[in-house]
Amino acid sequence: MRKLVYFTGTTIDGVIAGPGGETDFHPLDPDMVAHVRAEFPETMPTHIRPRVGIAADTPNQRYDTVVMGRGTYAVPLAEGVTSPYAHLRQYVVSRSLSRLADPAVTLVPGDPLALVRQLKTEEGLDIWLCGGGDLAGQLLPEIDELVVKSYPVVAGGGVPMFSGGFGPRGFTPVEVLTFGHGGTITTYRPS
Repeated sequence: MRKLVYFTGTTIDGVIAGPGGETDFHPLDPDMVAHVRAEFPETMPTHIRPRVGIAADTPNQRYDTVVMGRGTYAVPLAEGVTSPYAHLRQYVVSRSLSRLADPAVTLVPGDPLALVRQLKTEEGLDIWLCGGGDLAGQLLPEIDELVVKSYPVVAGGGVPMFSGGFGPRGFTPVEVLTFGHGGTITTYRPS
């Protein structure tokens, strides 16, 4: 069965984006970027791939589907990009949007849990939960793995990695990679 993997970047204080969706305050390390390019190439938006040395025809290694919330989708949309991950099946979960302009992106106005449970029954690579915090909070019961890029910076506010009701769920680290700037990529699985 396919897994739902929340692959995200966060600050020390658990912020995945600023109040306006910005992530440019996350300090980058060349080795961390190289690792993500090599191991998670499909997490690079299609329009950015050539700029970071990823060929357009690079095969997906881990994910063939991406699920994101309205706020996450709004960031590329503001740049005029309507299909940010054209190399993946794309789903945007939103109760406030009535339609999407790009037929390559599927709007999910209802229950994200039902969507993910259906996607898990299909054949293919894993499903990437791209963000944001509200959607991650709703999908927490279905998350099979966390891959957390932790940046050595404190934001002090913004979009949390998870939001929603209180409902602790244990995870165990299974791999920790440390990079030159002090950031890490940690893989967790449910305890």
